[in-house]
Amino acid sequence: MPNTISQFAQQFRGGVRPNLFRVQITGKPGPVGESFEFHCKGASIPASTIGSIDVPYMGRQLKVPGDRTFEEWTVTVLNDVNWAHRSNFERWSDNITANAGNFSRLRGDAVYGTAMVLHLDRSGNTIRRYTLQDIFPTSIGAIDLTMDGNDTVEEYTVGFAVNGVQSMATGGFDATAGGLGLDVQVSANAQVGPVNLGLNT
Repeated sequence: MPNTISQFAQQFRGGVRPNLFRVQITGKPGPVGESFEFHCKGASIPASTIGSIDVPYMGRQLKVPGDRTFEEWTVTVLNDVNWAHRSNFERWSDNITANAGNFSRLRGDAVYGTAMVLHLDRSGNTIRRYTLQDIFPTSIGAIDLTMDGNDTVEEYTVGFAVNGVQSMATGGFDATAGGLGLDVQVSANAQVGPVNLGLNT
């Protein structure tokens, strides 16, 4: 255990910065690509939970692992001047279920996209990579308009349902081995307009 500030500094090594990351989103409804990397203000390392099952036995409760669930994943987006990214998200949502009637233009796994979150070190290298599998937008946040909205830019949030997450430690964006030993492949399988969404901060 470090006893001096110098020993602590050697082990701490400057820490990991939450503002060094990239996010990419692809999906059959429409690519959310490279320019999105410059408009995505925030995201998160996805959370997951394993439930606990209480099994009664002679006045006691034995806890055994239950099922894994994934929390909703949210990104914060800076609105671009052409509204391209929001338009793609709205089109993706509309294709899943229409506004005027209860019908969908998408079938089966066509509703899903894939997201990748890359955490970077201070040299720009990827130190951790998370692939969010089979996602689709559940909410597209409001954009507040106000006469006293000075010294600010428009932003909004998009929430996604997530069906699976894989994580890896990696030495680069294209690496496919290491960390937990999971081989993570990302497939671009969506087209909702000409704009790709990805995120960089």
